[in-house]
Amino acid sequence: MRRRQFLQLPAAFAGAAAVQSPHVRQVPAGAPTLRWTPGHGDLVYTFGGAAPKHRIAPGTRIVTWTEDCFDGTVKTAADLPSKTQPPGHDNPQTGPFFVEGAEPGDTVAVQILKLEPARDYAVSSFAPEFGALVGTDRTAMLGADMPETTWRYDLNASRTMARAASGDGRHAWDVPLAPFLGCIGVAPASGEVRSTIVPGPFGGNMDCPEVRAGNTVFLGVNVPGALLSFGDGHYAMGDGEIMGAAIEGAMNVEVFVELVKRQPTPVPRIENADEVMFVGAGRPLEDAARVAFKAMVAWVRERSGMTELDAYQCVSQLARAPIVQLVDPEYTVLVKIEKRRVPSR
Repeated sequence: MRRRQFLQLPAAFAGAAAVQSPHVRQVPAGAPTLRWTPGHGDLVYTFGGAAPKHRIAPGTRIVTWTEDCFDGTVKTAADLPSKTQPPGHDNPQTGPFFVEGAEPGDTVAVQILKLEPARDYAVSSFAPEFGALVGTDRTAMLGADMPETTWRYDLNASRTMARAASGDGRHAWDVPLAPFLGCIGVAPASGEVRSTIVPGPFGGNMDCPEVRAGNTVFLGVNVPGALLSFGDGHYAMGDGEIMGAAIEGAMNVEVFVELVKRQPTPVPRIENADEVMFVGAGRPLEDAARVAFKAMVAWVRERSGMTELDAYQCVSQLARAPIVQLVDPEYTVLVKIEKRRVPSR
């Protein structure tokens, strides 16, 4: 019988914002490994509402694969998602994985071990009424929209750079690869089923470049088993994702999943050895930032023992807050701080 591996945290850190917890650590040599390449029919298109594909014990390594955000239907600049992609098939997810022993009030810790492009090309697109600089269903504007357009990015031999060309073929640009998962999440609270284009407290379509190899993502458990899933591989993305799509591609994925018992995580948190980060989701943009900043103030307060007012001042001077994306139904903002600059208790 395999022993379940739970992360136990000191009682002093039972506050609303998960504070000090083991993060990037050596994966045990004897850790069980699930190797699974999902077929297209195994993919899911919601957070919540889908039956688990596998049950895993805490302390399991998962070696798998994810499809791109266009459901694998867009391969060339001539392919338009509106023509090739079935409705509702945005951001297909690998999973969900039922984490044994996970209960509401716990946290799943997902250490990203490896992310590698699974193809030698990727794609990006513009869709009318979707993007930061055009009228949308929520930001109504007069004027004609630009046409739906796709760009194909070809990877170099070492898979470190992606190149695309302008529509007339007269110009080209190179983008350094920085792979990350646009989506990682658990089932939402209250029995909700959310589309894979939406971010929130459950994680979801955060489109955060810090969901990358070397970092650990902490997500609060809302239902028994957590129902963890991930997908929407991005080979690279500019801040803001202003056109609504990154450089999108299938991904080979390796993660290590652990369970933190009796420790809620109300706002998605990301850690590595040097930094702690929170991802806030909301609209307008400043409310997304407020979610992440409030969580950071709580983290600094718990770590240092400072008053809320002093922690607020500390965060106001030390934090960095890049805009992650401002195109999805909820915007996302990342707030991060170097741990070494925060006083300890």
